[in-house]
Amino acid sequence: MALVGRRDGRNFGYGRQLSYAGPQALRDLFGGGHYGTVKAHSDRWHAFVRWCHSEDGPGFNDARQIDRRTLLDYAGHLRQQVEQGELTIATAQNRLSSVNRTMAALRGDPYVKVPSPSKALGMQRNSVRCSVPQGQDREQVKRIVDVLCEHQMPRAAAITQLARATGMRLREAILADLPRLKRESEQYGKINIQDGTKGGRSGASAPRWITVDDHIRDALRFAEQVSPDGSRNLLAPDENYLDFQQGIVRPARNILHKHNLKGFHELRAAYACERYEQITHHPAPINGGRCYQLDRRLIQEAKDQISYELGHGRIDVVSAYIGRQE
Repeated sequence: MALVGRRDGRNFGYGRQLSYAGPQALRDLFGGGHYGTVKAHSDRWHAFVRWCHSEDGPGFNDARQIDRRTLLDYAGHLRQQVEQGELTIATAQNRLSSVNRTMAALRGDPYVKVPSPSKALGMQRNSVRCSVPQGQDREQVKRIVDVLCEHQMPRAAAITQLARATGMRLREAILADLPRLKRESEQYGKINIQDGTKGGRSGASAPRWITVDDHIRDALRFAEQVSPDGSRNLLAPDENYLDFQQGIVRPARNILHKHNLKGFHELRAAYACERYEQITHHPAPINGGRCYQLDRRLIQEAKDQISYELGHGRIDVVSAYIGRQE
């Protein structure tokens, strides 16, 4: 899409709203293609805009006001969120990188950026899990679900069940097409995770079928029960995803932390470890499993399957969930 104004105008000619300008500039940068990449950058840009408009932010609504000091302040905000367990290091780095990319798209030059997101955050991303995933104990997860329901957070409880039962990401659990998944469960005995997926990995080109068990059936049944009237997922018809995150997900995280669960993403790792043990009949490496006891082909089969079920394009990412083979 072309500039809506002159390049030297508000938001470098991309309109009056910072939230609108960033995605438009990204669409220009990528020539209207690379939908998944543009969407990922846009989602992270919107997180930056929310910070700008928050009490802690600078209050800017014009990208021309944003300088390197602004971006370093944002890095400090992200670092605090990581320290509080609200974000992973990888998510924080990705958010900074996307702000860099979007600012370059808006400005038409690379001069306002954080040169090294990892150094700005003061944290190094570790792609190999070093701690045992929380949430592997289903009784612990059940207690958390009960507490969320007691606090009138049934939709957060549904996300918790879906993430643990299926390995869904947070966004995938929120946007899951529940009637379709129920229908697939009944007809095929498996479900295809397609909604809210990362990087445009959806549709016939990226199927992600997961065999259904009683845990998945229970999670789908409960999610359908608490899904708002007129909705096919966990969002109400008049509710947007960002509002849901602010009003439902953020308060729920406080409850997760009180019950020794760092976040919803831990449940995805718990799922991966469980699947590894189901496939190999040995504990995941992070749980003390030793690969010398296993056939190499079986290890590869397990990692391939887990990568597929989690919706990743590379099997090396699996180490971030199950640990490294020794």
